[in-house]
Amino acid sequence: MAEQLLGTLFIVATPIGNLDDISARAVQTLQKVSFIAAEDTRVTLKLMSHLGIRKQLVSYHEHNRKESGERILQRMLSGESCALVSDAGTPVISDPGECLVRMCADSNVTIITIPGPCAAISAIAASGLPAGRFTFEGYLSTSRKSRFEHLNELKTEKRTMVFYEAPHKLMRTMVDMLAVLGDRRVSISREITKLHEETLRTTLAEAIAHFEQTPPRGEFALVIEGHKDSPPSAGDMENAVLDVGLLVRDGLSAKDAVKRVAQETGIPKNTLYNMFVK
Repeated sequence: MAEQLLGTLFIVATPIGNLDDISARAVQTLQKVSFIAAEDTRVTLKLMSHLGIRKQLVSYHEHNRKESGERILQRMLSGESCALVSDAGTPVISDPGECLVRMCADSNVTIITIPGPCAAISAIAASGLPAGRFTFEGYLSTSRKSRFEHLNELKTEKRTMVFYEAPHKLMRTMVDMLAVLGDRRVSISREITKLHEETLRTTLAEAIAHFEQTPPRGEFALVIEGHKDSPPSAGDMENAVLDVGLLVRDGLSAKDAVKRVAQETGIPKNTLYNMFVK
């Protein structure tokens, strides 16, 4: 860990439930910075008390980000170091902080991340769904129109999708997801790292039925499988092979003809070529 801390913004991940998840490096950083910018000073004060750290806490949240951010930035420009923390998890990820980080970057203030807990990463790791590529979508809007617009944009998203949701909105969100995305596999994690942590691996329709009988409690992370292309029908394959034949008759090589038709139809090139040869 660097000895020089002055004039630096540290983005410090804090526990999302289990206080033992805080790293030694995060504790060292919180001890050495000049002050801490906290989403909710009351929540952060409990963590500081647990760690035995006494440090000035400055309020920085969604509703005061401009005014408070300017004051925080000026303190760093004058040589002080600041640790940015949210109520739980990694700041900026569906939490306040993006504006402050951008202000610091624009002012050439050094920015260092102290990695740690993140509910989205924990949820996808436990989901059993493809995790090689995924997209984090955060919270859906409370506006029904905006929510449906968001979901419609994701209808053909092939990557696994991760959402956050509050208990009182969970049922409405899943009903809308089922209506727009169809009945897909879903992994629903609640109270990650806490005493009543659990993960339900099921489908959207079955999840809705489950929570109709068991009222949702705690904070949720939903991991939903991406869109899967339907296999081409026999008719689609026959038409594609005919198109390849017409292009070959017009002078294109079989390889180029297959490539063009595959791009237009979405049928894999190898499959189309083998059918054409037959």
